[in-house]
Amino acid sequence: MSFAALLPFLSAGLLLGLSSGLAPGPLLTLVAGETLRHGLRAGIGVALAPLLTDAPIVLATFMLLRPLSDRALPLALLHLAGGLYLAWLALESLRFRGVEPLTTIAAGSLWRGVIANILNPSPYLFWLAVGAPTLLAAWRQGWPAAAAFIGAFYALLVGTKVLLALLLARVRGTLRSRSYIGLMRALGLLLLVYALLLLGEGGRLLTHK
Repeated sequence: MSFAALLPFLSAGLLLGLSSGLAPGPLLTLVAGETLRHGLRAGIGVALAPLLTDAPIVLATFMLLRPLSDRALPLALLHLAGGLYLAWLALESLRFRGVEPLTTIAAGSLWRGVIANILNPSPYLFWLAVGAPTLLAAWRQGWPAAAAFIGAFYALLVGTKVLLALLLARVRGTLRSRSYIGLMRALGLLLLVYALLLLGEGGRLLTHK
């Protein structure tokens, strides 16, 4: 498979992973709080939690949606739902004003991160509405495209949280810095573009069902 065929899925994985990695939520707050209270190792432990929790979610949504991969109407509805979900995330990013990093989380960082991620609805919503449909599209191109999407997504999802822990270990207040806020808003614009692409593909599938 050529690099040109991999590029759309690699780019999607990088964008979605970066946005998910930096977006405010329970796991990001845990990373910040554990780093500030218990040190860098604790923060990195929380950041690694998705590597332990997400495999069943990815597999379940992929197997659930795979039988629908050749049916225009269900795929159209999934693309429209994914586009709307991403548009909502984009608006959240555009309205971002910074988050308060302090929490009351105690020791046991990795397993607290695992529990927080399992109980957090965002990974389930993301993979059902956006991640699994994109993974299915990549799988139709071949397993290297699917691997590129998954690899890029988790490299950025986990990598950004690890980087945040490194920054917070040195500089308090990173989550409220102007550069962080600006980055989140820029990502919001990119997510909005991706949302429009999904909505456009959903509309195309509806008109050709």
